[in-house]
Amino acid sequence: MSWFPDQDPVLGDKRSCDALDLVIVPRARDIGGFEVRRALPHGKRQMVGPFIFFDQMGPVQFLAGQGMDVRPHPHIGLATVTYLFDGAIMHRDSEGNVEEIAPGAMNLMTAGSGIAHSERTPDLPRRTGQKAFGIQSWIALPADKEEIAPSFQHFGTDVLPVVKEAGLTARVIAGKAFGRTSPVGMVSDWFYAEVLLDAGLAAPLDPDYEERAIYVAEGEVEIAGDRFSAPAMLIFRPGDRITVKAISRARMMFLGGSALEGPRHIWWNFVSSRKERIEQAKEDWKSGRFGPVPGETEFIPLPE
Repeated sequence: MSWFPDQDPVLGDKRSCDALDLVIVPRARDIGGFEVRRALPHGKRQMVGPFIFFDQMGPVQFLAGQGMDVRPHPHIGLATVTYLFDGAIMHRDSEGNVEEIAPGAMNLMTAGSGIAHSERTPDLPRRTGQKAFGIQSWIALPADKEEIAPSFQHFGTDVLPVVKEAGLTARVIAGKAFGRTSPVGMVSDWFYAEVLLDAGLAAPLDPDYEERAIYVAEGEVEIAGDRFSAPAMLIFRPGDRITVKAISRARMMFLGGSALEGPRHIWWNFVSSRKERIEQAKEDWKSGRFGPVPGETEFIPLPE
């Protein structure tokens, strides 16, 4: 996915729950045939832990012959997480990785010093049509890890830990949550989990991490007497144990981690602690110094 500096989601109001710091109601926009809702970055909050970008993709129903086509584009200084609820996306990158992303799988592409990738609807669902719905996030890298070698990790639904209780299903995508630990390798301290909760039931958001948020993707929830409907990102102050109750069946993403050592510069698909590094990345993409994506002949030009 691509980020443009003039796109800024709208701010919800603060609520009566003392632990709740900010409510972000993401604004919808069309990015070429399907809708996204961006919660981060925000004018009032750039990051939650290292999460610096958070987009809800869809839900959208692609008809037969239609699909998503995000042409090759570059990244530096971050890691991308693509997590799907419905549909499939074919990932290709300049390191030669080719992976079809399925619902419930974890795909972590660490850009580091630089990588290019494409995201397209695979051939079969393009022919038959499919519903597409999911989240794409960017994880900003610590300053001393921004230039690490690019890499890619894929973990299927049979590998990620799943906690199941009556009316609750939680998949631990990264880090630690619900007493389980994901096998995904990380260069900083963060966590990510999908939580499905039946109406009338509650789930805890533990205070184990410095910065935390809940993204409500579907349904309506209640926290300390206040109700929030999807889509909304609820950002909490450190230290308090949070209990979230589902008013209707809810799909949520629990996320957060340790705060980075400082803010980041963001321009298009580039993230860095140093503004001059952004300028170098612009020139590198414009001059063709990023590696090509095997199997691709197109690319997204540098925005003017």
